Amino acid sequence: MAKGNYIFGLDVGSVNLRCVVGEILPNLPLQIVGANISEARGIRKGQVIDIDDASDAIEKNLEEIERRIGERVENVIVSIGGPHIQSINSRGVVAISRADGEVSEDDVSRVLKAAEAISLPKNKEVIHILPREFIVDKERGIKDPIGMHGVRLEVEAEVIFGSTPYINNLIKAIEETGRSFNDLVFSTLAASEAVLSKRQKELGVAVLDIGGGSTGLSVFEEESLLSSSVLPIGASHITNDIAIAFQLPIDIAEKLKLKYGIAKNDNISKKEEIKLEEIGGEEGKVISRKELVEVIEARNLEILELVTKELKRIQRERLLPAGVVLVGGGAKMPGMEELVKRELHLPCQIGFPKDVEGIVDKIDDPSFATAVGLLLFKLKGEKNIPGKAKIQKGFSRIKKWFEELLP
Repeated sequence: MAKGNYIFGLDVGSVNLRCVVGEILPNLPLQIVGANISEARGIRKGQVIDIDDASDAIEKNLEEIERRIGERVENVIVSIGGPHIQSINSRGVVAISRADGEVSEDDVSRVLKAAEAISLPKNKEVIHILPREFIVDKERGIKDPIGMHGVRLEVEAEVIFGSTPYINNLIKAIEETGRSFNDLVFSTLAASEAVLSKRQKELGVAVLDIGGGSTGLSVFEEESLLSSSVLPIGASHITNDIAIAFQLPIDIAEKLKLKYGIAKNDNISKKEEIKLEEIGGEEGKVISRKELVEVIEARNLEILELVTKELKRIQRERLLPAGVVLVGGGAKMPGMEELVKRELHLPCQIGFPKDVEGIVDKIDDPSFATAVGLLLFKLKGEKNIPGKAKIQKGFSRIKKWFEELLP
């Protein structure tokens, strides 16, 4: 196999690291040829807090991928998440440059740059700029203005930005492995690329990415990103709650959650008990399963209350016809779909990676949505911007090898 036909996506989570390898072949869907999951270290709430630990964990993950495919990983597309990620609506306006008034690729690039020129604190940095609609001489709702005629070109765009120190810490953790990052992509945005259809994005849909340390939310409407945010609560908080409530070691609390946890407290008998010795816990100690689920449900309800507040903020509460798509490890908890339907009053389903071939059985899991989405986002993302203007902004170290990679 010719060297250079692989692309690598690395999902950097608080609990686990997931790497997926895709092979680009002419006239075929992306072929998944490798996947690996390993423990994350030095990362909390999606943010690198110990560069050495994080770098060592990333190195071990990538070394395993290299062993499996027989090729060194030089560049990776990396997810970035955490509560420091925010988004804001911005507008850019430029005069159309050509004498005949025809909109060119250069005009599109200039208007996107104008939309990017927002006032941010010194420690914030733009990660993505994603156009919602273009406006030519007050004619709205245009997705691709190239070739149209007018005097004035405007764009309504969603700008996603994050904390520069956290961004730099993640980049340094990657570079200390001897690799380079090819792109940084907001994790929930990447997951959306892997699980959503064009129809869902058109109707109105929310992707809820329940990770270990935080929960990402991205809302789409009319095929464009409407809003993105990150909530500072995730599935690991449920584990911590269990450990505190029942005075258990954290590893036993995690096993208890995974084996006996249910998202909502329905039809569980007060008499049902769990023997902790069955999961390696203290011999002779039992706990009530109903009490366990009550602890879990309380934290899940807190997450969904924050989601409701975000949907209210953007005036989309109960107003997304395509409902909610759940991804991330927390999406796999039994009863989560039903709880989301009940609390958000919206349709709900679990999201699985699609539009790929190869070893799909290895990544047919909502927790792999972001890793697979990193590859699909890179393949499809720039094609969705008129004139192939860059989605990714603000990172001078991004390599240009990807354009040369495409067949």
